[in-house]
Amino acid sequence: MNRRDFLRTAGGASVAATAASGTAAAQEEGGGGGGNVRPDWGGHLDGVDGGYQDLRGSSEVTVEVGASGNGGALAFAPAGIWVDPGTTVTWEWTGEGGGHNVVSSEGPASLDSGAAVAEAGATYEHTFGEDQTGITKYHCAPHESLGMLGAVAVGGDVATVSTGGGGEKELEELGVAIQAHWVGSATILGIIVTIIYTFYILKYGESPNTGNTGGGE
Repeated sequence: MNRRDFLRTAGGASVAATAASGTAAAQEEGGGGGGNVRPDWGGHLDGVDGGYQDLRGSSEVTVEVGASGNGGALAFAPAGIWVDPGTTVTWEWTGEGGGHNVVSSEGPASLDSGAAVAEAGATYEHTFGEDQTGITKYHCAPHESLGMLGAVAVGGDVATVSTGGGGEKELEELGVAIQAHWVGSATILGIIVTIIYTFYILKYGESPNTGNTGGGE
């Protein structure tokens, strides 16, 4: 391959790599079902472990009770969820972190799993009806002060906040597929390697194995 052909090929590779990077960025901006917004928890989940998931489109979802977080097995996971009206949410105990329960703090839905229990596999279910749209905040009574808090957003008519640009958010909060970040990183590395290799060929000429040692083309 002569130098001109190489440069043409390298240029095409750079264009393709740039296009791939643009695709990855578009995927990041588009996010998951929630796009670039999430429900506004009003500070209820600030600094709380457990993450957030947009689970709209699922008729049944599960939240772990006693998941790892908040300095022990003291988290709901996901701590924040967004669901459709009619969705049944099942809280399932992990058996870790001592006795837990689910109790409403404020909002349209009344949640009360009863006395705190520590048994693994215990469950509490609640179906969020059309009359319970909005944001319901809840907590574990024994561990509320330790940050064992949760929230359920129901329906599309809830207050939201932007997750795009500037704020430091977890990837799952952004609804971004982690793989897109790896694709972007690999693309950037590929572009850098291509530029370095192109520079080397221009400066030192082609390999003797090509039959052209940098002489006239």
